Amino acid sequence: MKSIHFLAVLSLSVSSLAYAADGHEHGGDHKPVHGGIVVEANHMDLELVATSNTLSLHLRDHDKPMDVSKASAKITLLTGNQKQEVELRPKGESFVANGTFKTEVGAKAVAQVTINGKTTTARFVLK
Repeated sequence: MKSIHFLAVLSLSVSSLAYAADGHEHGGDHKPVHGGIVVEANHMDLELVATSNTLSLHLRDHDKPMDVSKASAKITLLTGNQKQEVELRPKGESFVANGTFKTEVGAKAVAQVTINGKTTTARFVLK
């Protein structure tokens, strides 16, 4: 009977190690590369750089820039009781929008990115 319990415990231990090894950690340190704010969502890093006249969103997978040429992105800025929705356009290896944006400290931004038919949502708090 003890050997059955031992085998059960051993198999649970091994399966939890395998699960941990297959977790969503991808070796990156999630630090900003472009001076923005980084959030991890769906196995990728999204970095938002927000100024009063430019919003840019950079995507990385395993610390490598992702191809955004056939993707789409939208950011919703929430400042107090004001809401501003902004469509971003692919530009090089990132998404960019120019205009006038309320990017004060504490404002919230919600990014929606669609790549290959799959949408990822990430939330940011501006610093």
